[in-house]
Amino acid sequence: MVTDSEGYTHLLTFLGENLELFNAPNGDISVNQPVLEYFEEQLSAQVILLCGQHPGLSFEQRNRVIREVDAIVADLEQVLAEVVDKPMTREQALFITDYAGLIKNLFDTAISTMMATYRRLDAG
Repeated sequence: MVTDSEGYTHLLTFLGENLELFNAPNGDISVNQPVLEYFEEQLSAQVILLCGQHPGLSFEQRNRVIREVDAIVADLEQVLAEVVDKPMTREQALFITDYAGLIKNLFDTAISTMMATYRRLDAG
């Protein structure tokens, strides 16, 4: 759905291009929460929003979204291995919030395409 898409590959590249934000010496630690924990929170919030915006998703489709988000978290854990347990700076929190929104956008696009395909199949 998303993790095998070109858009997701671009997002991973974007994260890689911004790793210096996470590898820089600790700046203003104004958010006393570990990086990965905050990523998980933000992704969870986006999934809840996503499912609310797409009430036509079946139980199976919602589970697929959740499995993909789990895979995304595993990828994030690998990419950010050095900093997953470190407390965040405000800049990192802003980046993570925006990044989680970009991931949601990928799901929105994939779900819209999938639902359009189902409608065409039902009509045809």
